[in-house]
Amino acid sequence: MIEHGYTYLATLTLIASIVVYSEHKTNHKMFAYLPSIVIIYFMVMLASTFGLWEKTASINSTYKTLKSNLLPAMIFLMLLLADMREIVKLGKKMLLTFFVASASIALGFVGMFALLHTSFEPEAWKPFAALSGSWMGGTANMVAIQGALNLPDSAMGYTLLIDSIDYAIWVMILLALVPFAKRFNVWTKADTSVIDNVAERLSQKEKSKKPIDFASLFILLGSALFVSALAQNLSSFLPTTSFLTTTTWIVIIATLAGILFAMTPLAKIAGSSELANMMLYLIVALIASRANFTELSEAPLYIFAGFIIIFIHVMIMVIFAKLFKLDLFSLGVASLANIGGVASAPILASAYSKALIPIGILMAMMGYILGTFGGLMVGKVLQMIA
Repeated sequence: MIEHGYTYLATLTLIASIVVYSEHKTNHKMFAYLPSIVIIYFMVMLASTFGLWEKTASINSTYKTLKSNLLPAMIFLMLLLADMREIVKLGKKMLLTFFVASASIALGFVGMFALLHTSFEPEAWKPFAALSGSWMGGTANMVAIQGALNLPDSAMGYTLLIDSIDYAIWVMILLALVPFAKRFNVWTKADTSVIDNVAERLSQKEKSKKPIDFASLFILLGSALFVSALAQNLSSFLPTTSFLTTTTWIVIIATLAGILFAMTPLAKIAGSSELANMMLYLIVALIASRANFTELSEAPLYIFAGFIIIFIHVMIMVIFAKLFKLDLFSLGVASLANIGGVASAPILASAYSKALIPIGILMAMMGYILGTFGGLMVGKVLQMIA
């Protein structure tokens, strides 16, 4: 039984590192459909269920201090990769496709909750708001919204459950549709020449990136921790409401800082993605350490709700594809850039062509910018429905 805060932190870090190491060294197919971050969540949650640690004063202090300080730092580092100038160069059609994907997912959440909200508990809008942040951005956005809405860690089990099961099935469907791309493009009368040109330009830029070094990691870490401290200090001077809390302001300030500094020389320093992911995995492990499998009594209903959201999303996307002559690659990658994020959008892009991988990465970066704000807006609508 673990009672000391440092031992608790060391255990969570070890579990997360073993899972990530296994993913990178084995390259097992399982990780393509079930990302390591999801496996970490459920492994830590299992340890919590069996009572590997107690909620002592030392552990509670470690949990609160680490999570509150790492969250804004992680958001800042994650967004350093999202250069708005590069995103604009994707072209009108690809940007339109991405925004349609985001909007259709948001409508999916609203439509689903309007149909099923009476079947859920009164505060169920919060887990779905967090999930909408993930499905319009990534896990980092989900964690940001969880903090902004003060969503209990125990309720995050449902969010991660939908995010893993429904997401895994959707990835498999999108990969299975790749061979039918030509037929779909003929049906929508899509022109893919613009995509090929953008892919070539981004591919050349990827090759010019500098390797990670000690100095790079140190300056990025220092900058991220300073932004975290600054965001927490500034938030105390800003007005709050029942929805716009101090934590929400911290998330917003860190997000805006990341977007701003993504257009500065700091963004060109290698290592921000690696540092951000380390922080993200630790935060997810911390959240999972407060959850329990016995609390997931309504799992089938939540999983069903996730499929309704995806169904509404798909119907809207297909209609827009026909109206605006969109190709299957753009539709699929835009969808997965939202629902799967940077971990899976490049996988689908590579299934079409290795040259298209940078497009998948850049579209996923767009999700990181919009996911938190989009999720908070969806959460407000869901709160009104509830």
